[in-house]
Amino acid sequence: MPFVTAIIPVFNEEEAIAGVVAGVQAHVDRVIVVDGQSTDQTRVLAEAAGATVVVEMRRGYGRAMQTGVASLPPETDIILFIDGDGSDRTEMIPAVLAPIIDGSADFSHGTRLAGECEPGSVSLPQRVAGSLAGWLIRMRYGARFTDMSPFRALRFGTLSTLGMRDETYGWNLEMQMRVAARGLRIVEVSVGQRRRVGGVSKVSGDLWTALRVTFILASRFFEIAIRLK
Repeated sequence: MPFVTAIIPVFNEEEAIAGVVAGVQAHVDRVIVVDGQSTDQTRVLAEAAGATVVVEMRRGYGRAMQTGVASLPPETDIILFIDGDGSDRTEMIPAVLAPIIDGSADFSHGTRLAGECEPGSVSLPQRVAGSLAGWLIRMRYGARFTDMSPFRALRFGTLSTLGMRDETYGWNLEMQMRVAARGLRIVEVSVGQRRRVGGVSKVSGDLWTALRVTFILASRFFEIAIRLK
């Protein structure tokens, strides 16, 4: 069986992280939690639950992901990315991993919008971002995505060839764009979404934030698309 390592970026997720680590550990070989200098007990609880904790001193979602990738054990064959706030359903990990393990896909993407979502679990900005990202990628590269979920998996060798560069919240968008631009085999898995266990969401659900997210996402898309030419 392939060796699977999960990367979980966190910041002040003490209410959720122990349960998330336990749920993820049931399906993977190693769990790496990348902590963005939490001010609560996130790090302590993650380590107590069995995760390897790496501290990222710089802010930025993409930087946390890059640090997690740099910390992968050398035997890693497949990387699973999943959030640490308890909203991603850990019981769906086997379904997300399956297309990569059996070789039917190069990139497995868990879509929240096509799955069963608890009321209030997916905010308006998240829905706007997922739908907009899917539309832009389809128009530019012909690949179909229904969401921009952080819940995803691919082989380490595949990730190594993508040339990921984004250091902020454009990381997930950039990965989907690079996968699509290369014509890799993509599978979307309906994973749904739960309400976060605790903590404060980094994205609120108001209309103004949705409009701001739309502008930022579109700008990042065109910046990345220019680099991909």
